[in-house]
Amino acid sequence: MNKKSIFFHNRYTTFLLFILLTISYSAHIQAFTYFQDSSQDNTNYNEYKGYILDSENKRPLISASIEVNETNISTVTNDEGKFSLKVPKDMANRKITVSYLGYRDKVIMLSKFNGKELKIKLNISITELSEVNIDPKDPNALIREVIKRKGSNYLNEKSIMTAFYRETIKKRRSYVSLSEAVVDVYKNPYESTKTDIIKLFKARKSANYKKLDTLTLKLQGGPTSTLYIDVMKNPEILFTKSMTDFYVFSFDKSTKIHDQYIYVLNFKQRPYIKEPLYYGKLYIDAETLAMTKAVFSLNMENKEEVSKMFVRKKPKKAKVYPTQASYTIDYRQKDGKWYYGYGRIDLVVKINWKKKLFNSVYKLNVEMAVTDWKKNINNETVKVKDQLKSSVVISDEASGFSDPVFWGEYNVIEPEKSIESAIKKIKRQLRKLN
Repeated sequence: MNKKSIFFHNRYTTFLLFILLTISYSAHIQAFTYFQDSSQDNTNYNEYKGYILDSENKRPLISASIEVNETNISTVTNDEGKFSLKVPKDMANRKITVSYLGYRDKVIMLSKFNGKELKIKLNISITELSEVNIDPKDPNALIREVIKRKGSNYLNEKSIMTAFYRETIKKRRSYVSLSEAVVDVYKNPYESTKTDIIKLFKARKSANYKKLDTLTLKLQGGPTSTLYIDVMKNPEILFTKSMTDFYVFSFDKSTKIHDQYIYVLNFKQRPYIKEPLYYGKLYIDAETLAMTKAVFSLNMENKEEVSKMFVRKKPKKAKVYPTQASYTIDYRQKDGKWYYGYGRIDLVVKINWKKKLFNSVYKLNVEMAVTDWKKNINNETVKVKDQLKSSVVISDEASGFSDPVFWGEYNVIEPEKSIESAIKKIKRQLRKLN
C-alpha cells in the first residue's frame, strides 16, 4: 500500500463525511428554507412524554429508541434521557417497545402514561455469547462478512422516511445558533450507488452572530451531513476493499439488544499511517452479521491536516483547529431488514486569534432521527429544485420559534433543558421586536 492510496482514501472519506466549517468575515453560501403555516393545531394525535433510565444508577440513557409496535413510528431520547412521542389517537391502545444497546427491551401500554410523564427503567442484559457462525478469533473475517451480507441484511427497497433534524452551535456554554427541521428522506436501496435525497419540509433557525467574534461560522451540509455517515449505504467511509491495510480490528466484550447477541469490534488506524483516519467501535448482530451501530471518531493527532479537512475559509489572523470529530450511526430492524434510524455528529473547534489573550471554543452538534417511514412503492421522486443540496446552510430565520405548535403532529427529539432555555430566550427577543 503506497502513500498515494492512503491519501486518496482519506480525502475521499472526508468529502463523504464532511461537515464543512466556513469561517470568514463575509461568507456567501447558498441558503434554503421553507416554512409552512402551523397556526392550526392538529389535535389528531396524543403526546406521550417520559424518561428512559438505567434501573440501577438512574443514569439517563441517551438516544434510546422508543417505537410504536406494529408501526414505523418512533423517536429517540435526548441527552437527558427525555422523550416525546406523538401517536395518532386511533392508536391509543397500542404498545411501545423501549430499547437500548446492552439493556433488556421493555414493552409498555400507551394507556399506562395516563397523561403523566413516565420514568421507564431498563435492566442491563447479561451477555454470555455461545457458539456462533463465525470464528471470533478472526475479526478481519467478520468485518468482510458484514460487507458481503449487506444486500440480504439491509432494506433493499426504495423508501420515504420522515426525520427530525437539529443543529446547534455553542460558544463555550452559550448557544449562538439553533436550527431544527422536519425532512423527507428519499432513501435508495442499500445496494444502490445512488445518493439519498432530502426534501426540506419545515424548518426554523435563530443565530446570534454578535457572539461569533464577528465571524460567520456555519455548518454546511445541514441534514445531508447526517446521511453521509450511514456507513452501510456509504461503505467507502470506512469499509474499503483495503480496509484491513488501514485499520487494526479486535474484539471487545459482547453485548445485547432486542435479546440478540451483539459482537463489539474495535478498530483503529495502523500506527505507520500518519494521515488522520478513524477509530471506534462497530456493533454486529452475531446471528445475521448485520452491523447495528457504529461509533467512531477522527484521529486528531495531526492538527494541521485535520484543520485542512474541515476549514474552508478563515481570516489570516486566526488559526482554526478542530479538536474533536465524533460520529454515531444507529440502525433499526423491521421484518428482518435493517435501516438508518439515527445519526449524530459532534465537533469541537478552537480558534486562536493573533494578539488576543483568549481563544474561542465552539461546540457543534447535528443529529437526525427517523420518526416514521414507508416503502416507496410508487417510485415517488423529488424535483431537482426541491432537493436539499449538500452545500446548503439553513438560513437565519427565527419566526418559527414564536409558534407554540410549530411542529404539529411531527415527532421531534425533545430539547434538553439548555436548548429549552435558548428557545425561551429567542421567544423573549421576538416579543420585544413585536
